[in-house]
Amino acid sequence: MAGDPLLRQGPDSTDLVLRVGPAGPAWNVLTSAGQALFTPLALGVPTLLVAFAMTLAGARASTVFVVVGVIVGLEYLIGWLALASARARDILRVEFAPAGVPVSLRLVRAAGPDDWLPVKTLREVRLTHKVVEPYQGDYKPAVSTLALELVLRGVRERLELPFGGDPRRLADALKALLGPAGVVVSLRTERSTRDRPQPNSRWTSGGSASAGSGGG
Repeated sequence: MAGDPLLRQGPDSTDLVLRVGPAGPAWNVLTSAGQALFTPLALGVPTLLVAFAMTLAGARASTVFVVVGVIVGLEYLIGWLALASARARDILRVEFAPAGVPVSLRLVRAAGPDDWLPVKTLREVRLTHKVVEPYQGDYKPAVSTLALELVLRGVRERLELPFGGDPRRLADALKALLGPAGVVVSLRTERSTRDRPQPNSRWTSGGSASAGSGGG
């Protein structure tokens, strides 16, 4: 039985859900369309330089608008295809089948599922829980992330995602699920303190140093 919110047990498989969203080539292309709008914005300066150069060369305003429109359209198309291609390999979930004692697994990526593999292909699951805590006087809350590494035969898959749950609970649930197949599940916790912002001026720096030495 799944013992963590990231592990969802269905009738045919137990899924380790890492990212929520539909999978498949069409969905991957469609979901990349919105983010690709930032590509023309990021390349706005070169586009404006082209328009400025054409204006100085005496081109008509209508010609400049057409050329700029074509450039923006090409930038958007290239950014869309590049983003969809980059996201195609993103892992959404790992499916273990059957649900009780799995003997097979497959990685479901944004572009669609990989082929089924014997569960023994997965040699180890490494969980690294990273917690960045606030320094004294910092009003921002601690930030918690989970780095997941799947050590497969001949390849390693690694991803990092925001995590607000109990890493020990997830590790224990994975051990209960994958332990009978001989898959090693390890958990490591790394804690650090957020860096204090550095003062921008010598006057502020001197004041901070004086305050610190006075407190000692």
